[in-house]
Amino acid sequence: MKPRILIIDDDAAIADVLSINLEMAGYDVSQALDGMKGQALAVQLSPDLILLDLMLPQVDGFTVCQRLRRDDRTANIPILMLTALSQTQNKVDGFNAGADDYLTKPFELEEMLARVRALLRRTERIPQTAGHKEILSYGPLTLIPERFEVFWLNKVIKLTRLEFELLHCLLQRHGQTVAPSEILKEVWGYDPDDDIETIRVHVRHLRTKLEPDPRSPRYIKTVYGAGYCLELPSSIEPVESLAL
Repeated sequence: MKPRILIIDDDAAIADVLSINLEMAGYDVSQALDGMKGQALAVQLSPDLILLDLMLPQVDGFTVCQRLRRDDRTANIPILMLTALSQTQNKVDGFNAGADDYLTKPFELEEMLARVRALLRRTERIPQTAGHKEILSYGPLTLIPERFEVFWLNKVIKLTRLEFELLHCLLQRHGQTVAPSEILKEVWGYDPDDDIETIRVHVRHLRTKLEPDPRSPRYIKTVYGAGYCLELPSSIEPVESLAL
C-alpha cells in the first residue's frame, strides 16, 4: 500500500507540481487549498505525512499545526512545513507549533522528496505494533517506544515523536557529547546543515518535561561548541529527594 501524503497549500499551481512529483515517486496524494479543509482531510484520511504551507486563507498553518497536534487522531502524523518565511524566529514558531521539519521556499524538488523520505523512514523506525516490547532504561528513565512515553522519576510523561527520538538518540550515547550534525542525521534523517535551531527548540521542549528547572538543566546538558550530553543518575534514590 502506497504511503498517503496530504498537501495543504492555497497555491494550486504549487500544490499540483508537488502532487505530480510525489505521485511519480510512488505516493498517493490528496490536496486541500485552505486550512479548514486541510484539517478536516487530515482527520478523515489519516495520511502518513502532511505538507503544510503557513500562509493559508481562513486558518493559518501555525494554527492548523497546533490543532492537529492537539487531536489524538492526528497528533503523531509527521508534518513538513513549506513556507516562504525564512527567518530563524519563523522556524522556531513552526517547531513550537509542532512541525517535524521546515523547508523554505523556493526549494529544489529533490530536496523536498529527500525530506519526505526521511520523515517516512523515521516514522517506520519507531515500532508501532503491540508485539514490539523494546524498552530502554537507565536509572530513573525508561523509554516506551510503542507509546512515545517515558517513565521518569515515577511519572509517565508523554512525548512527541521527535522528542522521543531525540531523547533516544542521546540515551544511546549516555554520558557522551553528541554533535548537532549527528543528531540531525539520526533523528531527522538527512545531511546536516548550519542551522541547528531545529535541535535547540526540541531540546528546550524536552527540558520543560524532564528537568526540575529547565533554565538550569542538570540532565540534558549543553556542551558549548560541541553538542548535547545526557547525564542521568544511575539510580532513582538520589533524585527522589529533590524539591521539584
